[in-house]
Amino acid sequence: MDPITMAVLAASVLVGMGAASWAGLKAWNGWLELKKMELTQVAGDRGLPPASGRIEMADLRERVRKLEAIAAGIDF
Repeated sequence: MDPITMAVLAASVLVGMGAASWAGLKAWNGWLELKKMELTQVAGDRGLPPASGRIEMADLRERVRKLEAIAAGIDF
């Protein structure tokens, strides 16, 4: 093989590998950014529940207490 052909082939392989590496890096950064957004969204949702949710939780706790009392044989 001709040395010029070998140099062109080697250069094109290097350019191709560089382009593939760059594309992979961009994809990786995009995936990391997506995961960061998901984590901040989940962390932002961990605040206090709305008032209606707290009322429902209180109702459920009271119902559980009543059921436990019935199961224990305590009369209201």
